[in-house]
Amino acid sequence: MDRRQLQQSMLFRGMTELEITKALQVLEAHEKSFQKGETLLIAGTITERMGLVLEGSVTIESNDAWGNRTIISHVGQGQVFAETYALLENEPMLVDVTASEDCRVFFLRSGRIQSLKNSLEPWALKYITNLLTISMHKNLILSGRSFHTAPKTIRGRVMAYLNSVSLQKHSREFDIPFDRQQLADYLNLERSALSKELGKMQKDKLIFCKKNHFLIRQTDS
Repeated sequence: MDRRQLQQSMLFRGMTELEITKALQVLEAHEKSFQKGETLLIAGTITERMGLVLEGSVTIESNDAWGNRTIISHVGQGQVFAETYALLENEPMLVDVTASEDCRVFFLRSGRIQSLKNSLEPWALKYITNLLTISMHKNLILSGRSFHTAPKTIRGRVMAYLNSVSLQKHSREFDIPFDRQQLADYLNLERSALSKELGKMQKDKLIFCKKNHFLIRQTDS
Protein backbone atom coordinates (compact mmCIF):
# COMPACT_ATOMS: atom_id res chain seq x y z
CA MET A 1 0.00 0.00 0.00
CA ASP A 2 1.28 3.44 -0.99
CA ARG A 3 1.90 5.33 2.25
CA ARG A 4 1.45 8.62 0.38
CA GLN A 5 -2.12 7.62 -0.50
CA LEU A 6 -2.83 6.90 3.17
CA GLN A 7 -1.47 10.34 4.10
CA GLN A 8 -4.31 11.87 2.07
CA SER A 9 -6.94 10.23 4.28
CA MET A 10 -8.24 11.99 7.38
CA LEU A 11 -7.32 8.97 9.50
CA PHE A 12 -3.57 9.32 8.85
CA ARG A 13 -3.46 13.08 8.31
CA GLY A 14 -0.31 14.71 9.66
CA MET A 15 1.67 11.47 9.90
CA THR A 16 5.00 10.75 8.27
CA GLU A 17 5.43 7.62 6.16
CA LEU A 18 7.46 6.08 8.99
CA GLU A 19 4.69 6.82 11.51
CA ILE A 20 2.09 5.29 9.18
CA THR A 21 4.21 2.16 8.83
CA LYS A 22 4.40 1.87 12.63
CA ALA A 23 0.66 2.45 12.98
CA LEU A 24 -0.17 -0.25 10.43
CA GLN A 25 2.02 -2.73 12.30
CA VAL A 26 0.51 -2.01 15.72
CA LEU A 27 -3.06 -1.93 14.41
CA GLU A 28 -2.56 -5.19 12.50
CA ALA A 29 -3.77 -3.66 9.24
CA HIS A 30 -4.73 -5.87 6.31
CA GLU A 31 -6.31 -5.17 2.96
CA LYS A 32 -9.32 -6.94 1.46
CA SER A 33 -11.32 -6.55 -1.77
CA PHE A 34 -15.10 -6.80 -2.13
CA GLN A 35 -17.48 -6.94 -5.07
CA LYS A 36 -20.52 -4.69 -5.48
CA GLY A 37 -23.38 -5.86 -3.25
CA GLU A 38 -21.12 -7.93 -0.98
CA THR A 39 -21.56 -7.47 2.78
CA LEU A 40 -18.46 -6.40 4.68
CA LEU A 41 -19.88 -6.33 8.21
CA ILE A 42 -23.19 -7.73 9.47
CA ALA A 43 -25.58 -6.28 12.05
CA GLY A 44 -25.65 -8.27 15.29
CA THR A 45 -22.00 -9.26 15.07
CA ILE A 46 -19.07 -7.84 17.03
CA THR A 47 -16.08 -6.40 15.21
CA GLU A 48 -12.67 -5.50 16.55
CA ARG A 49 -11.72 -3.76 13.32
CA MET A 50 -12.68 -0.53 11.62
CA GLY A 51 -12.46 -0.05 7.89
CA LEU A 52 -10.73 2.55 5.71
CA VAL A 53 -11.98 2.65 2.11
CA LEU A 54 -9.00 2.67 -0.25
CA GLU A 55 -10.96 2.43 -3.48
CA GLY A 56 -14.67 2.42 -4.34
CA SER A 57 -17.35 3.02 -1.70
CA VAL A 58 -19.66 1.34 0.82
CA THR A 59 -23.03 2.14 2.36
CA ILE A 60 -24.04 1.92 6.00
CA GLU A 61 -27.50 0.33 6.08
CA SER A 62 -30.21 -0.66 8.53
CA ASN A 63 -31.99 -3.81 7.33
CA ASP A 64 -34.84 -4.96 9.56
CA ALA A 65 -36.47 -8.37 9.98
CA TRP A 66 -39.28 -7.42 7.55
CA GLY A 67 -36.97 -6.66 4.65
CA ASN A 68 -36.99 -2.88 4.92
CA ARG A 69 -33.74 -1.10 4.12
CA THR A 70 -32.69 2.36 5.26
CA ILE A 71 -29.38 3.82 4.09
CA ILE A 72 -27.74 5.73 6.92
CA SER A 73 -24.72 7.08 5.06
CA HIS A 74 -22.34 6.67 2.15
CA VAL A 75 -18.63 6.08 2.81
CA GLY A 76 -16.29 6.93 -0.04
CA GLN A 77 -12.58 6.67 -0.77
CA GLY A 78 -10.40 7.83 2.12
CA GLN A 79 -13.26 7.62 4.63
CA VAL A 80 -13.74 5.17 7.50
CA PHE A 81 -16.53 3.07 8.98
CA ALA A 82 -17.24 0.99 12.12
CA GLU A 83 -14.69 2.97 14.14
CA THR A 84 -17.05 3.25 17.13
CA TYR A 85 -17.73 -0.48 17.23
CA ALA A 86 -14.02 -1.26 16.89
CA LEU A 87 -13.20 0.84 19.94
CA LEU A 88 -16.09 -0.36 22.14
CA GLU A 89 -15.62 -3.92 23.36
CA ASN A 90 -18.44 -6.42 22.90
CA GLU A 91 -20.83 -3.89 21.32
CA PRO A 92 -22.87 -5.63 18.59
CA MET A 93 -23.28 -3.73 15.34
CA LEU A 94 -26.73 -2.27 14.67
CA VAL A 95 -26.06 -1.76 10.94
CA ASP A 96 -24.77 -3.62 7.92
CA VAL A 97 -21.88 -2.39 5.78
CA THR A 98 -22.34 -3.20 2.08
CA ALA A 99 -20.15 -2.54 -0.96
CA SER A 100 -22.01 -0.06 -3.18
CA GLU A 101 -19.42 -0.79 -5.90
CA ASP A 102 -16.30 -2.91 -6.22
CA CYS A 103 -13.96 -1.71 -3.49
CA ARG A 104 -10.75 -2.24 -1.58
CA VAL A 105 -10.73 -1.75 2.18
CA PHE A 106 -8.06 -1.54 4.86
CA PHE A 107 -9.14 -3.11 8.15
CA LEU A 108 -7.43 -1.90 11.32
CA ARG A 109 -7.70 -3.22 14.85
CA SER A 110 -8.15 0.21 16.44
CA GLY A 111 -8.85 -1.23 19.89
CA ARG A 112 -5.10 -1.87 20.11
CA ILE A 113 -4.63 1.86 20.62
CA GLN A 114 -5.97 1.51 24.17
CA SER A 115 -2.99 -0.65 25.15
CA LEU A 116 -0.72 2.35 24.42
CA LYS A 117 -2.62 4.88 26.57
CA ASN A 118 0.08 4.98 29.25
CA SER A 119 2.93 5.55 26.79
CA LEU A 120 1.47 7.14 23.68
CA GLU A 121 3.86 7.49 20.77
CA PRO A 122 3.62 10.55 18.47
CA TRP A 123 1.80 8.58 15.75
CA ALA A 124 -0.76 7.32 18.29
CA LEU A 125 -1.56 10.85 19.49
CA LYS A 126 -2.12 11.94 15.89
CA TYR A 127 -4.25 8.87 15.25
CA ILE A 128 -6.50 9.53 18.25
CA THR A 129 -6.84 13.21 17.29
CA ASN A 130 -7.82 12.21 13.77
CA LEU A 131 -10.37 9.72 15.08
CA LEU A 132 -11.94 12.46 17.20
CA THR A 133 -12.18 14.72 14.15
CA ILE A 134 -13.76 11.92 12.14
CA SER A 135 -16.27 11.32 14.93
CA MET A 136 -17.32 14.97 14.86
CA HIS A 137 -17.78 14.81 11.09
CA LYS A 138 -19.92 11.69 11.51
CA ASN A 139 -22.13 13.55 14.00
CA LEU A 140 -22.70 16.26 11.38
CA ILE A 141 -23.62 13.63 8.77
CA LEU A 142 -26.14 11.96 11.08
CA SER A 143 -27.62 15.33 12.01
CA GLY A 144 -27.90 16.11 8.31
CA ARG A 145 -29.81 12.93 7.61
CA SER A 146 -32.30 13.77 10.35
CA PHE A 147 -32.80 17.15 8.69
CA HIS A 148 -33.26 15.53 5.25
CA THR A 149 -35.95 13.10 6.42
CA ALA A 150 -37.82 15.57 8.66
CA PRO A 151 -40.10 17.11 5.97
CA LYS A 152 -43.43 15.30 5.61
CA THR A 153 -43.63 15.63 1.81
CA ILE A 154 -41.50 13.84 -0.77
CA ARG A 155 -40.58 17.12 -2.41
CA GLY A 156 -39.59 18.60 0.92
CA ARG A 157 -37.18 15.74 1.61
CA VAL A 158 -35.65 15.88 -1.86
CA MET A 159 -35.18 19.64 -1.67
CA ALA A 160 -33.66 19.45 1.82
CA TYR A 161 -31.14 16.85 0.66
CA LEU A 162 -30.22 18.53 -2.63
CA ASN A 163 -29.86 21.91 -0.92
CA SER A 164 -27.42 20.41 1.59
CA VAL A 165 -25.32 18.80 -1.14
CA SER A 166 -25.32 22.08 -3.08
CA LEU A 167 -24.02 23.95 -0.05
CA GLN A 168 -21.32 21.34 0.57
CA LYS A 169 -20.21 21.38 -3.07
CA HIS A 170 -20.45 25.17 -3.34
CA SER A 171 -22.31 24.68 -6.62
CA ARG A 172 -25.84 24.30 -7.96
CA GLU A 173 -24.61 21.48 -10.22
CA PHE A 174 -23.23 18.29 -8.69
CA ASP A 175 -23.25 14.49 -8.55
CA ILE A 176 -24.71 12.64 -5.57
CA PRO A 177 -23.26 9.33 -4.29
CA PHE A 178 -26.57 7.44 -4.60
CA ASP A 179 -28.50 5.80 -7.42
CA ARG A 180 -32.30 6.11 -7.42
CA GLN A 181 -32.94 3.13 -5.15
CA GLN A 182 -30.24 4.19 -2.72
CA LEU A 183 -31.55 7.76 -2.62
CA ALA A 184 -35.05 6.45 -1.93
CA ASP A 185 -33.72 4.26 0.88
CA TYR A 186 -31.74 7.19 2.31
CA LEU A 187 -34.79 9.47 2.34
CA ASN A 188 -37.15 6.72 3.56
CA LEU A 189 -39.23 6.85 0.38
CA GLU A 190 -40.60 4.40 -2.18
CA ARG A 191 -38.50 4.44 -5.33
CA SER A 192 -41.51 4.88 -7.62
CA ALA A 193 -42.78 7.82 -5.58
CA LEU A 194 -39.33 9.42 -5.60
CA SER A 195 -38.93 9.02 -9.36
CA LYS A 196 -42.40 10.49 -9.93
CA GLU A 197 -41.63 13.50 -7.76
CA LEU A 198 -38.28 14.10 -9.46
CA GLY A 199 -40.14 14.12 -12.78
CA LYS A 200 -42.58 16.71 -11.43
CA MET A 201 -39.75 18.86 -10.10
CA GLN A 202 -38.10 18.83 -13.52
CA LYS A 203 -41.41 19.76 -15.16
CA ASP A 204 -41.76 22.62 -12.67
CA LYS A 205 -38.23 23.71 -13.64
CA LEU A 206 -36.92 23.38 -10.09
CA ILE A 207 -34.19 20.92 -11.03
CA PHE A 208 -32.60 19.02 -13.87
CA CYS A 209 -31.42 15.49 -13.19
CA LYS A 210 -29.94 12.60 -15.10
CA LYS A 211 -28.99 9.49 -13.16
CA ASN A 212 -27.01 10.83 -10.18
CA HIS A 213 -26.26 14.23 -11.74
CA PHE A 214 -28.33 17.19 -10.54
CA LEU A 215 -28.70 20.85 -11.36
CA ILE A 216 -30.70 23.13 -9.09
CA ARG A 217 -32.29 25.70 -11.34
CA GLN A 218 -32.25 29.37 -10.46
CA THR A 219 -35.74 30.46 -9.47
CA ASP A 220 -37.19 33.82 -10.35
CA SER A 221 -37.18 36.23 -7.44
